[in-house]
Amino acid sequence: MKEHRCDILVIGAGPAGACAARRSAQTGANVLLAERKKIIGEPVRCAEFIPRQLLGKLDCNKNFIVQQVKGMKSILPDNQIIETPGPGLMINRDIFDQALAQKAKEAGAEIWTETRMLTNDNGWVVAERNREHIRIKPDIIIGADGPHTRVGRWIGSTNKNLIPAVQARVVLRDTSDSTEVYFDKQYFGSYAWLFPKGNIANAGLGIKQGSSLVNIRESLNCFLKNLKKQHRITGEVKGYTAGWVPAGPPRKIVKGNVMLAGDAAGHTHPITGAGVSQAVTGGAMAGKWAAEAIKKGDIKLLKSYEEEWMELYGESLERACKRREMMEKSWNDLDKVIRKCWAVFKEYYRD
Repeated sequence: MKEHRCDILVIGAGPAGACAARRSAQTGANVLLAERKKIIGEPVRCAEFIPRQLLGKLDCNKNFIVQQVKGMKSILPDNQIIETPGPGLMINRDIFDQALAQKAKEAGAEIWTETRMLTNDNGWVVAERNREHIRIKPDIIIGADGPHTRVGRWIGSTNKNLIPAVQARVVLRDTSDSTEVYFDKQYFGSYAWLFPKGNIANAGLGIKQGSSLVNIRESLNCFLKNLKKQHRITGEVKGYTAGWVPAGPPRKIVKGNVMLAGDAAGHTHPITGAGVSQAVTGGAMAGKWAAEAIKKGDIKLLKSYEEEWMELYGESLERACKRREMMEKSWNDLDKVIRKCWAVFKEYYRD
């Protein structure tokens, strides 16, 4: 069996993994970025909105931008529409991921695609690539391999609080510069959305627990029918995707020489499901501390990643987790509780 040695093995080439690999490689560390898919970023499983301020953290090619977004419309169960400013961008997520991976490569990271991780045996990671098994010996592992993280299972840290979601690519009757979210009791623990991308849009929804993906698909089709009745969309659906959204962090994100980042670490907002910005920030943070640990020969420094993350996001995540618990317990009174549980309202920030 072939063998490969590296300082840092990053598993998963999404935003978190690419940013971790880039930051580590910039220090001169020997970094391997491994991705299961043949083409990084495909298929897209994302509503494809990012906050505008995230651009300031990116110095990659910006050809992933589709359009500007000025704000968001929150459509409440009583059909009241709340409009809030929220400058952002709709992107092509596949191109976005590829741009970040390219910067990691330019920084010196080696990238392997079509590489599937199998086991972690006494520090040796066995992977399958090109129909061959390869033994990889890293000093540090960064797991950025999504909500069903295999790396997380290696350290006994997986997120069981996941929300299934489905999304359709649809044609808009009229272009829009606002994202839209729809709250309804039938979308337990989540919401539906319509996010514009020029003449098309991503329309999707999530429903927590007790709902198979088939039932969620049926709910999505009902949502699309309503959008057609409202003359918001037209024509046939261009395609469907499905995935899982973390709704709470796992127990730990660092153990021994293993770190978790992005969706693997549960670093999405527990209510909105937004996670790209946190993935970019957290991935770079993980890469920084991994490189520092390699440089100083001290694995204990990896704990600083967890500490820095909690210092930056801990308070907001704690509030969001409490609000999610409140929202789910009071779902039958969604009309009343939504203002305390959706971040556009002042009540959300009151203890």
